[in-house]
This record gives sequence, C-alpha cells and structure tokens, in this order.
Amino acid sequence: MKAKLMLLLSCLTLSAHAVEIGERLDIWTLPDQFDQPLQLDNEVRVILVAGSHGAAKLVDAAIKHEPKGYLEARQAVYIADITHMPRMVANRILVPAMRDANYRILLDREGEVASRYDPSRGEVLWLALEDGTLRERRQFSSADQLKEALEQQALAGNSQPDGEATRPAP
Repeated sequence: MKAKLMLLLSCLTLSAHAVEIGERLDIWTLPDQFDQPLQLDNEVRVILVAGSHGAAKLVDAAIKHEPKGYLEARQAVYIADITHMPRMVANRILVPAMRDANYRILLDREGEVASRYDPSRGEVLWLALEDGTLRERRQFSSADQLKEALEQQALAGNSQPDGEATRPAP
C-alpha cells in the first residue's frame, strides 16, 4: 500500500510541474510537418502550443491567410501536440494535411515537449521568452485575440501583448 501511495504522489508531482516564469527552458528539437528539425534557441521569442485539435484549429484560423514566414518574422514557433492521435491516423491523414499549411508546424508526437508547458485543452498556450527564459504565459481561446497578439508582437518587437497574462510578481 505504501509503495502505491508513493507512486501516486510522485506521478502527481511530475504532472503538476510546468515551467515557471523566470525559468530557463530546456533545449529541445522537434520535426516539422516536412520532417525538418527545429531546435529551440535564444532567438525564439514566442512558443505557441496547441494541446488539442480545437487549439490547433484556433492557430490555423488566426494565421492561415498570412504569408509564408509570418511566424518566423515574429520569432515565433508553433508546436502541435499530436500524442492523442493514433499514429497511423497521424502519419496517413493528419501530417499530410498539415503540409498544405503555409506555416511551419512542429510536431510533438511523443508529448515530450508540449507536456513540459502544460497546455490546456481547447486553448492555445502562448509562452513569451527572452534569451530562452520564460517571461510570460498566456492562454487564447479566440483566433481573433491570438491574431491580435501576434500582430502586436510584430509591432512591438517583444512579447507583451494586451490581455490575460501570468507575469512574475514585482
């Protein structure tokens, strides 16, 4: 009984830890929909994480009509957590469909990266970085709000869009 309790507590502890404001993000590498790898570096200012199909649809609605290079111009990357999708469906249907997108989609097939950031289902997680350190976490449930934040990112050259945000206490 004691062993089961310890296992349960350790699982809860692991799943409850998400990267905190002020923490430096671990370096990772993920392939995109064309199987080209991208490694997180200090140039990335924004990470968008879609932890569900609904969240991925929000990202698509926000940027599908934008020119190629739209996210890159904002120093942003987009991660789609596709762990919930059966591998055969992902490989034969989902990923080939993603190749039609005019933006880069990083694919987290094993949940090793997206799970570090604890994205909520149905919302897009916005992680603002400065030199690889997390400065802000936001959640978007509206494509229009996400689009506006991305536009502000381009204008301001930083990751301080208006709206709901989690920032460190002064």
